[in-house]
Amino acid sequence: MAPQREWFEKDYYKILGVAETAVPKEITKAYRKLARELHPDKNPNNAAAEERFKEVASAYDVLGDEAKRTEYDEVRKLGPGGGMFGGGGAPGGFGGGGPGPGGFTFTTDGLGDLLGGLFGQRGRRGPGAGGVRGAGPQRGEDLVATLSLDFGDAVHGITTALHLTSDAACTTCSGSGAAPGTSPRVCGVCHGRGVTDDNQGMFSLSSPCGACGGRGVVIEHPCPTCRGTGIERRPREVKVRIPAGVDDGTTIRLKGRGGPGKNGGPAGDLLVECKVMAHRLFGRDGHNLTLRLPVTFAEAALGAEVDVPTLEGGRVKLRLKAGTQPGSKHRVKGKGVLTERHTGDLIVTVDVTVPAHLNDEEKAAVEALSRAATESPRAHLEV
Repeated sequence: MAPQREWFEKDYYKILGVAETAVPKEITKAYRKLARELHPDKNPNNAAAEERFKEVASAYDVLGDEAKRTEYDEVRKLGPGGGMFGGGGAPGGFGGGGPGPGGFTFTTDGLGDLLGGLFGQRGRRGPGAGGVRGAGPQRGEDLVATLSLDFGDAVHGITTALHLTSDAACTTCSGSGAAPGTSPRVCGVCHGRGVTDDNQGMFSLSSPCGACGGRGVVIEHPCPTCRGTGIERRPREVKVRIPAGVDDGTTIRLKGRGGPGKNGGPAGDLLVECKVMAHRLFGRDGHNLTLRLPVTFAEAALGAEVDVPTLEGGRVKLRLKAGTQPGSKHRVKGKGVLTERHTGDLIVTVDVTVPAHLNDEEKAAVEALSRAATESPRAHLEV
C-alpha cells in the first residue's frame, strides 16, 4: 500500500471525529454512525452528503486497517511541514517531504531504502501501485445496510435476502465500460500503467496518464448503459446468512458485496447491521433467554408444578418450592440461545399475581388466612 497525496492533505481522524489515540473499536463505531447518517439512500439527491459519505469511507478504509493506519501516521508526521529530511525545504519540495508540484510523486533509486521503508516499496512505482491519485486499481467503497430481524429468527439463525439500491457493476458490460461486442484496449501512451513518467535527472516525476485518465485502458466504444464507467446504480438482492444467536446491533461483514472497484480493483464490503425486534414474551441476556412468569399466591405459597412456554412453541414443567418469593429467578437448562459454541438457558422470573376481584368464597378464605397469620411481613420495618 502506498500513500496518496490525499494523506498529506486530509486529517482522517478529524473526518471521523475521533482522537489520534482512538482504539480500533472507537474508530469503527464512529464510522458506522456517520455512514448511517450520510448514506445516499437516506439522503437522496444530496450531493454534499454523498461527498461527505465518500470522505468518511476513505478515512475508514485507512484508519480501519492497522497496517494502513500505521503508515498513514508516519506519512503525516513526515508530510508538509514535518520535515522528511529535517525540514527547511520549500513547500512541496525535497526538503519539505511532501508531494511534488501538481500532485506528482517523487521517487529515486538513490533513496530507495529510505522511500522503501516509508512507502512500503522500493524504486519507481509500477502500474496500480497507487502512488499517483487516479492511477491503478481502486477498492470499492464499503456500504452499510440495516436488516430488521424477528426475535426468533435472530435466536435460531436464518438465511434471508437484503434488498438495496446502490452502485454495482454494470449488467450490460459486466463492469468493463465497453459496449457489448467490444473490449477496452490498452492505452498506447502509458502502455497500461495508468501513469506517465517525466525523467528529471536523478528524479522521476509520475503523473496520471492524460490519454486514459489513469485507467491504463482506453474505451473506444462506451457502454450505452453506464456510459463507459462500468458502474450503474440499480436495485439488487443480496443473500445474507444470519448465524444463530445474533443480538441487536450486531454487524455482519459480507466481503466483496459492497461498492464496485475501479480500474479493476476489488469491490468493497457490505456491512449489515442487525436490528432485532422485541418479543412479546421473551427477552435476551447474552446467551440466556428471559421470561416473567405469572403465578397465583397459592402456587407460590404451597408450591406447584407450572407450565413454562419456550421460544420453540412448546412448554416445559417448572417445579416451584413452597414459599417461592415474588421476583425469584429459576433456571431452565438448555432452553436459551443455542449456537455452535454456547448453550444458553431460560431464566424465569416469578411474578405473584394479586386478583383484582374476589368472590365470596375466595374473600372468606383470604380473611381466614389473614387471621391465622402469626407474623406481619412488615415486622422488620419497626424501629
